[in-house]
Amino acid sequence: MTENVNSQPGPQSASQGAASPGAASPGQASPGPELSPLRQAQIRQTEERIIAAATELFVADGYVATTLEAVARRAQVGARTVYVRFGSKAALFKRVVDVAIVGDTLPIDVLGRDWAKAALTAPTAAERIAAGAAMGRQIMERTGALFAVAQQAAAVEPLIAGFWQEGREQSRHAQAVFWTRMAEDGLLDPRVDLAWVIDTASILGGAETYLVITRMLGWDLDEYENWLVTTSTRLSAPP
Repeated sequence: MTENVNSQPGPQSASQGAASPGAASPGQASPGPELSPLRQAQIRQTEERIIAAATELFVADGYVATTLEAVARRAQVGARTVYVRFGSKAALFKRVVDVAIVGDTLPIDVLGRDWAKAALTAPTAAERIAAGAAMGRQIMERTGALFAVAQQAAAVEPLIAGFWQEGREQSRHAQAVFWTRMAEDGLLDPRVDLAWVIDTASILGGAETYLVITRMLGWDLDEYENWLVTTSTRLSAPP
């Protein structure tokens, strides 16, 4: 579970990027209030085309081999359009991952999504754990291949390495929100060590854990989701 992904971006340089997943997307200027609704819609559509093209190329060719010029050709836009909106390949890749995590370009973070609210508000612990596992499943379904690209890119691109680390921190924060809310709502046995559960769940739900599972065990998404439910349930049981 991840918080603060896809919140409304503001103008900034690529060197000011936030986490992937993170808050704002570096290099992308949001439409100002002076723009007409039609122009704003056109800008969003252009961004969506670029992101769709970049997603295909990053997954197919990897981070190093993908260029902004190739993305522009695939999206059928000018290369300058990509440069102006994103500034760098690292910034574009971060935006691609952010959008994949939440599923669209709307400025709503993960925990603000309708499909995430049940994990924080369901009346029973079992329902919240199931909802949290379903969240993890759909995020990995959309983003797992991109996480594999990010893991490789982090070794050669310092900006991506920074995004990757900040993404870990954002993921852990979301786990802290989830389990702390469980405790506050009386759905977690007080004998359970909350800090330990948060730390352990952060590892279980991490992107790297998902990549290890798929590579080592070959699990599909059903098996992954069931494992999250079973393991989280056991974590929340008193010693």
